[in-house]
Amino acid sequence: MLEWSGFQDYVEDMNKVASKHFGEVELNHGRDHNLTATHELAGQTVELDLNVNAHDHFDEAAMHKVDYRLRFLPELVDQVREMIAEELSQEGTSPQEYRHFHCNAIKDEHLKKVFGVEDKSQLTDEVFLKALKLGHVGIYPGQPERYFVLDFTLGQHFTDEVLVASADEDGVVDDEILWES
Repeated sequence: MLEWSGFQDYVEDMNKVASKHFGEVELNHGRDHNLTATHELAGQTVELDLNVNAHDHFDEAAMHKVDYRLRFLPELVDQVREMIAEELSQEGTSPQEYRHFHCNAIKDEHLKKVFGVEDKSQLTDEVFLKALKLGHVGIYPGQPERYFVLDFTLGQHFTDEVLVASADEDGVVDDEILWES
């Protein structure tokens, strides 16, 4: 029994891999995993959420790919911000409706706290974009077409609604940005 236990410990250690962002990660062998971590991006703390389903092939190479892809997160965020900026001027888009909803009936105390301005007339698209922060990144290695799901928010203290963009495993951003609660 002791020999088997020792062997079992060795096998379990072989089933773990080191991740720059998530620490020591157990590779899935028929089990779901949901790991969280925080990451510093442009002076802001972003929550990372790694989601691996039991049927996903998640090995050492897949974990290294996650870490590698996260190196390009700033560029991915810039692409999404550019898309949001373009869609702010287009009728019926989620970013435009999100901005309209959150900025139309805003109270004066939120103007300064959320947007850093004193008057509604100063609430331009540029001010809105500056206030919009990446708050959460969901990573789904088993879903190559929705590998990254990025949630942008005006702040949890202000709203629980987010603008959501996704990118595939190669970092190509989907052309649809959604507004979700």
